[in-house]
Amino acid sequence: MPTTDHELPLDMVRNRPQLAPDILRTVFQMDLPEGGKADLNSESFREVEPPELRCDATVMLDKPDDGFAHGIIVESQLRYDKRKALTWPAYLASLRMRHRCPVTLLVMCPDQATARACAVPIHTGHPRWVLEPLVFHPGMLPPITDVEEARRIPELAALSAPLHADGPDGEAVLTSAAIALGEGNGANYRQYYDFMRAKLSDTARKLLEDTVDTKNYEWQSDWAKSHIAEGKAEGKAEGEAEMLLVMLEARGVAVPNDVRERVMACSDTEQLKHWGRRAAVIDSADELFA
Repeated sequence: MPTTDHELPLDMVRNRPQLAPDILRTVFQMDLPEGGKADLNSESFREVEPPELRCDATVMLDKPDDGFAHGIIVESQLRYDKRKALTWPAYLASLRMRHRCPVTLLVMCPDQATARACAVPIHTGHPRWVLEPLVFHPGMLPPITDVEEARRIPELAALSAPLHADGPDGEAVLTSAAIALGEGNGANYRQYYDFMRAKLSDTARKLLEDTVDTKNYEWQSDWAKSHIAEGKAEGKAEGEAEMLLVMLEARGVAVPNDVRERVMACSDTEQLKHWGRRAAVIDSADELFA
């Protein structure tokens, strides 16, 4: 079953194919053809044996006039798979034969250890015919602190932010990523924001929420306005829940784990206020929900 960690980098490429050449130019300093449009292409290769091989994604760079200038095969790898030493050369040969243009393999990994394993050169057996996969992981990206840079490649801002959010540039990194993603319309930008937020440490997540709250930035997209409002409401409810529990403990009322969990899970501020009024007068936590 594909996981979010596997699928999200691919969704980023499928939603905006230009991301693939952007990574090759930004991270690997590749000199790719300019001027043409980047489009998705079929991931299946029926020309080779076995009858069908299928890669994760294929991006084709158009020539300004006609045909294709360059092909990029994108693979997402959460772990090293020795079978790829057989399929990756076949993918490249098949795509090159089909479209009669240069091709490049881009492997996207979640961390340095996986990237190092996937970057091992693949010896085909023919002299000097060795495939060296171009392997990318978010740790290869510097902190993206400039809003304009984050706007140019918002996907990379989302991928790199969790790695740098606890460092000295944390606030600038989170601000740039949040603004860039908040300006994008469509469910995919909300997906990227949620993915980024889930990868943050508790400290960085709190910094993100505080940064978003204090920057007074006027969010552009509907999803961002709704999402930020939801986040503020959740934060308010969490604060009221914590104060309710503190009140009970200060009054010497023992709070069992099941009561604590129910209170902290509640996001209804009116309900929490009702419980708070009861917390001021009850002698047992069992009476809180009566």
